[in-house]
Amino acid sequence: METTKVGIRQFRAGMAEFIASSTPVAVTRHGQTVGYFIPTQGQADADIAALKQASQVLDQLLATQGVDLDEVVAEFKAVRQQAPARKKPKAGPA
Repeated sequence: METTKVGIRQFRAGMAEFIASSTPVAVTRHGQTVGYFIPTQGQADADIAALKQASQVLDQLLATQGVDLDEVVAEFKAVRQQAPARKKPKAGPA
């Protein structure tokens, strides 16, 4: 399979396109390859199936313990409002 070579800035700018592609990408900085991005296609179905199964197990555990989801959500929102806002880190130069 052929690899596409792109600079790091081009890679960051076109990330969505590279993720949707099936072609591996060699990421370069100043002409030197610094890494490879290999998109994984077809694993989404298995991931979704695993998440659905985990959700069913979680639902059973919550029901067994008598946990009320509305209470959990309300508690989460209350704690979230009390927590100080976190600042996003600034991106450094490429």
